[in-house]
Amino acid sequence: MRVQLITHSYLPERTPPERRWTAFVEAFRQEGWDVDVVAPPADPAQVPGGTTAVDARRRRGPHGERILRTLRLPALAGSRDGRFLGHIVHALAAVPVALRADRPDVLVITVPALPTVVAGWTLSRLRRVPLIVEMRDAWPDLARESGVSAGALSRIMESLVTGTQRAADLVVTVTEGFAERLVERGISPVEVVGNGVPLRQLRSVPARARAAGELNVLYLGNHGESQGLETVIRAAALVRDGAERITVRLVGSGTRREALAALNDSLGGPAQMLEPVHGARLREQYEWADTCLVALRPDWPSFEWTIPSKTYELLAVGRHITGMVTGEAARVLESSGAATLVPADAEVLAACWRRLAADPVSTAVDDRGRDWVRRNADLPELGRRFVGLARQAVMRGTAGARPYNRL
Repeated sequence: MRVQLITHSYLPERTPPERRWTAFVEAFRQEGWDVDVVAPPADPAQVPGGTTAVDARRRRGPHGERILRTLRLPALAGSRDGRFLGHIVHALAAVPVALRADRPDVLVITVPALPTVVAGWTLSRLRRVPLIVEMRDAWPDLARESGVSAGALSRIMESLVTGTQRAADLVVTVTEGFAERLVERGISPVEVVGNGVPLRQLRSVPARARAAGELNVLYLGNHGESQGLETVIRAAALVRDGAERITVRLVGSGTRREALAALNDSLGGPAQMLEPVHGARLREQYEWADTCLVALRPDWPSFEWTIPSKTYELLAVGRHITGMVTGEAARVLESSGAATLVPADAEVLAACWRRLAADPVSTAVDDRGRDWVRRNADLPELGRRFVGLARQAVMRGTAGARPYNRL
């Protein structure tokens, strides 16, 4: 059998959707499937080594999958609106590129690159094959809450997303909460294949020995609107001049990076702000950290059923987590036994860090987080589950049976 994937990020990039789908493609290949991946050229900013590591001519992935490239306009990547326009360009180009490949038995599109849904629905109807829509974020809910859907074009995209969810032969979500939300709207069938990490590839990082009063706090990941990192910087300012020796470090990039750096400068630079790291340098950051932050802003309701993908990596490497999250993400952290939960309030967060600093044992979590990942979020096992769902979609043979209905 053959599966065709349309995604906005794939190798050699290093991003959460790339990591998920590299593992899932491996699972498909291990089950004997042929795999075609339709993706834009790699973004040098997301590739270890930058531009020099990007090989635009490469047409085969590490598992024998065929990679078909569309278009990327680098000038569009610097803002939220620019990225959205870039996704439109990719989606438009994906249709002719995908049609040049052999006809698949099933088509998979992965969202939150919203314009991808148009390409996916069009291709599934032209090819008369089942369509699986993977919703990695709570769209279109998140679009409304973030203001993305303020314009006419975005409102049209919201209708297209909802219509494609209803027309799909299967919708896959990464959280139970969003799956329940879709079922309440009459969308069916819906299955959950959560996020995770390839546990065998991630070695545990032992906790460093530290004296009472010391604490290294690390945030590593996207600096966007979803995280609310302003609270972290303000909390860093509150603990900077205290009796404790608390160091706060933010590593990464994103659409709010410049604004966050400006806030940090205005407060006298209480937090260290570093560029993204990969490979061995990533492990060095984990070795430095006593606790790692997982954060989502509290005023967007859809984050009640959103789990930041970095959560699973932090649990797998054995780091203590300070969680500024609610809902399903908070329940995951509570069940892991490797986290401390706090509200998104700078004074409360600062007080939490002071308590952790006072007790060196408080951030030693042993293998609790790693054991939780082994039971619930090992990416190869999740990939095998996805392959099984794809096989069922093919066997049902329902391509073309579902009308498009945006209501």
